[in-house]
Amino acid sequence: MESPKPDDTSTQESVFAYLGDPRTHPGVQRIDTHAASVFLEGTRALKIKRAVRFPFLDYSTLAKRRAACDEELRINRQFAPRIYRRVVPITRNSDGRLDIDGHGQPVEFAIEMTRFDERQTIDHLAEAGPLDPGLVDAIADAIAASHDAAHRVPGEPWVNSIPGLIEGYSQAFRDAACFSPADIDDLAQTSLATFSRLRDLIERRGLQGHVRRCHGDLHLANIVLIEGKPTLFDAIEFDEKIASIDVLYDLAFPLMDFLRYGRQANANGLLNRYFAVMPVEHLDALATLPLFMSMRAAIRSHVLLVRRAADKAANVEAARTYFELARALIHPPAPRLFAVGGLSGTGKSVLARALAPFVAPLPGAVVLRSDAVRKQLFGVKESQRLPASAYQPETSERVYDELGQRAHHVLLQGHSVVADAVFARQAERLAIQDTARKAKVGFAGFFLVADLATRQGRIGSRAADASDATAEVAELQETYNIGAVDWATIDASGTPAATLKHCQTRIADLRTTEPVDPE
Repeated sequence: MESPKPDDTSTQESVFAYLGDPRTHPGVQRIDTHAASVFLEGTRALKIKRAVRFPFLDYSTLAKRRAACDEELRINRQFAPRIYRRVVPITRNSDGRLDIDGHGQPVEFAIEMTRFDERQTIDHLAEAGPLDPGLVDAIADAIAASHDAAHRVPGEPWVNSIPGLIEGYSQAFRDAACFSPADIDDLAQTSLATFSRLRDLIERRGLQGHVRRCHGDLHLANIVLIEGKPTLFDAIEFDEKIASIDVLYDLAFPLMDFLRYGRQANANGLLNRYFAVMPVEHLDALATLPLFMSMRAAIRSHVLLVRRAADKAANVEAARTYFELARALIHPPAPRLFAVGGLSGTGKSVLARALAPFVAPLPGAVVLRSDAVRKQLFGVKESQRLPASAYQPETSERVYDELGQRAHHVLLQGHSVVADAVFARQAERLAIQDTARKAKVGFAGFFLVADLATRQGRIGSRAADASDATAEVAELQETYNIGAVDWATIDASGTPAATLKHCQTRIADLRTTEPVDPE
């Protein structure tokens, strides 16, 4: 890091002393990051760019800080218009006193923001405990909406920047001398080799319009609940190139961060909800996620090492956590295919969602649900009911074919799958098993059973669900000739937790190439 001019530093320190003085600003709180200082007072927050210069940003002069404030306001009002108000000058009056938005000469500039409860940022919530699945869905929806709204940019600069990013943080790790040189080399070499293998795919993503001007810094501390709704804030403003990225690289940050906080189920929920609401072609790029998540973890580690002068021991330890996560992510284990079958109301989808987070590699399996596939094939929302004609045998056959094709495609990209469908016909069960064989991955099947009253009761309690099954459909299914089932038969008449436990106790006996670790 290069130092700014002495006059900028000294002037800024006097501004910080003024804004942090409890005599003139009672109850003020100050929060410092490597690039900004934020002063919280009442319902207002003032964010000032620190007079610093890093390789990736330059706030060393007042003019540059003013321009950065203007740009941050412009960028972030797209994500959080209720938080970002305006840019205000900190002025020095003729008598030498400082003032906020006074009539004197501006000596500093601040972004005026509406203060929010900092305890409601998602990193704080994730650290405190697992997030409610509904909240995770809302976060995924907010991220997906931001990607839909983001304007497309040429993909070539983003693709060309990736080797430099990897080499940059790798050299920073070597210079910091905090990690094993062999581990650093392994991370760097594996990352570069993975990029080389995926380069054509990543370039194709750019040509397809999936490289966009995104948030760019979407770790969990930059998502906050405002009136119960997740709001993205503090997007990258200092360098458009850093935020002009593949949307999946933007998504990779919160995915990785949930994993860092030990919230694997939340990471998996975010992954599956995002792919459920975004165009299906994004499934074609799942192979990029291990690299993208590893890069995000490594960059986060690098940033913490830059900050280490303030609290060296704590920041180095946190940096080490991210570094080890980066290494784990870039070496994903082999994928597997799980199938969850059973008549309507047995709890297939609940089990599939519960099982998926614990199926390697991180962040867990992609859940492919036949009900959702059917709705996609008909071009309707998951909660929209389809007519009876959509459930004719030839249509259902098409749905199962599509389910198998998608599962095969996901498996070939190195990600595990949990396939969720009735699988009432033996041919359907054999077909999904054959999908695993063709992909050369381990397979395990669960077939859930429950009495009719239980199934009908569950169906009656559904709301806004992809399934169109009714109590009458459940009764009709009682006449199905399911045939011999060579999958693990699971009593699903109890609670979802009990069903999951039944599955966990059977996993060791299932014919898989590798056992699933249910934690």
